[in-house]
Formats: sequence, structure tokens, C-alpha cells
Amino acid sequence: MFKTLDTPSVLIDLDVAEANIVRFQAYCDRLGLKLRPHIKTHKLPFLAKRQIEAGAVGITCQKVSEAEAMMSEGGISDVLITYNIIGDAKLARLRMLADQLDRLTVVADNSVVATGLSRGFADAPKPLGILIECDTGGGRCGVLTPRAAADLADQISNLPGLAFRGLMTYPPVGREADVQSWLSQARALIEARGIAVEIVSSGGTPGMWRAGDVPAATEYRIGTYVYNDRSLQAQDVCTWEDCALTVLATVVSTPAPDRAVIDAGTKVLTSDLLGLKGHGHVLKRPDIAVAALSEEHGVLKAERIGLKVGDRVRIVPNHACVVTNMLDRVELVRGRVHEGTAPVTARGMVW
Repeated sequence: MFKTLDTPSVLIDLDVAEANIVRFQAYCDRLGLKLRPHIKTHKLPFLAKRQIEAGAVGITCQKVSEAEAMMSEGGISDVLITYNIIGDAKLARLRMLADQLDRLTVVADNSVVATGLSRGFADAPKPLGILIECDTGGGRCGVLTPRAAADLADQISNLPGLAFRGLMTYPPVGREADVQSWLSQARALIEARGIAVEIVSSGGTPGMWRAGDVPAATEYRIGTYVYNDRSLQAQDVCTWEDCALTVLATVVSTPAPDRAVIDAGTKVLTSDLLGLKGHGHVLKRPDIAVAALSEEHGVLKAERIGLKVGDRVRIVPNHACVVTNMLDRVELVRGRVHEGTAPVTARGMVW
């Protein structure tokens, strides 16, 4: 299969990716929930545009440089950046980005970030929208209590150049009731101070089919759903047939009856385990374990490996998002047909 392609290659099955986009958009539409996909998974402007065409209200980016890259093909006018932005260089770029968009929103979880954003936008022609990031149990960034969210909302509402828009969280999986309670309390405390809460942004692919269990949320951010991966299949979020991204690799050695070596190591499949054993799933060979990786080698093991040098395998990686960031380009396919190559426009955009 795809014998004209060199390996290792990352394949994106567009039929599968487009079906994933349509399916979850329909789910959000039934809930009356706005969808704002995270582009960190695909990093491709054309896929972001397809998500918007399907009904998404805009996109989510993690870094300023990602958002800049998404502007390269146009057609995207509403961007949320879900990362604390610090430093004059980033603020200057953020200001230029705001001039290109109909709507730009960012997050803050502390007064240092908020005052920096105010300094950068105090004389802007339109205020910069701010969501307060909330730690609802995920243990990453975010204010720790609903009252802290209300206090920060109060401060942001009084800073020049800023407009408080609402709340944002990356929720812990399986704790929807806790997230609902936290966000509801924060919203009530903020509104009691006479401050409007326009947006409550939640989301994440592992909890995608329970989005309706947090009715406090007005929009849902999601990234990995467009491709899916082994970690999500292990959580029963998707099936192997829903996995649009695979790694095509060639067997370069068969040193033992129970072992083969492929030309895809950590520089393609990455070292992410996400609590799993092994480094991926070999399609059509569930008996094979991707047992070990070094930089350029992947070691496959099975009781009888049954592979020969030159054979090719397709692997669903543990974590699709990081694989996307490893190669300059991806190969676009539909089933068994190779449609072309696409540069990964936002690859390496970490600033």
C-alpha cells in the first residue's frame, strides 16, 4: 500500500477526518453548544477552515505563533489563544494579530498576565477579550477557587484595553459534576458583582461524548477528535476506524522470529505513553506490540512476527498531536488513494 511513498510517513485519511468533524459538530449542534476546535492536533489551515465550514464558531490555538500560522491561508476570523501570554515581544505580535481578526480572545489566570495584556492593548482601537482560566481539577494552570475567579474578573474589568468575556477550563476527565459546580459558582459570584459572563469555555477530546453533562459551558474546545489516536481508543472514545492519522513504516530488519525493526522511532512516533503499554497499535496485527523505540528504530514484538524486510505497516500512535509536530509534511489519502502532500504549517510554532 502506498508503495510510492517513502517512509516513515504520516498519513491523514481525509474521509475519516472529515467524518470526525461532522459527527462531533452534529453532537454539539444538538446540545446547542458552540464548538471551537483546537488546531494543535492538525496544525493545518485547510482543516481548520473545514471545521469552521462544518459549523465551528472559530478556532483555538495554544500559542501566538500558531495563530499567526493559521492566518496564512485566510478565512479564519475568530481565534482564542488558551495560554498565558507574557513578554513584550509576544504582546507586540498579539497586537498585530488582533488587527487581522474580527475577534481575538486570550486567557489569564493571574494579575501579572492581565496587567501585561492591558499595557499592550491600552491604546488599541478595540479591547482585547479575556477569559479567566480556571483550575476545575485538572491541576494545570488556572485560578484555584470560584472566588479567585471573581476577584480577577473584577480586576480585569477595570484594566484599560481589556474586556472581560468569561471563563475557561480544561476539565478533569470523568468529573463533570465537579466542573459544573465550580463553573456555576464562579459565574454566580461574578454576575453578583454586576459583571456579565458571556462565555464559559470547556472541553477536551477524552470527555467529548459527555460535553452535555456540563450545561454551564457555552462552548466546547476540542483537538484530537479530528484524528483520534490509540489513547482515545483505549478510553472507548473512538474505534480504530475513527483514527485518521497513521504512521506508515517499513521493516528494515527481522533479527529474530519474535522481533522486527521498523524505520520509525521516537522522532516520528514520539515517546508519549499516556498510561499505555507500548508505543502504538499496528493495524491488522493486534498481536504485535510496538515494544521499544530509539530515535530512528522501532522494535515490534510478537510470538511469531511474520514480517520480512521490506514489508510495510501502519501504526496508530498513542498521541496524534505530538506526532503532527514531528514532520514537515503529511500525506493526504482517502482510503487507498494518495491525494497529495500538505506542509504542516504550524509545525514548531511554540512561541
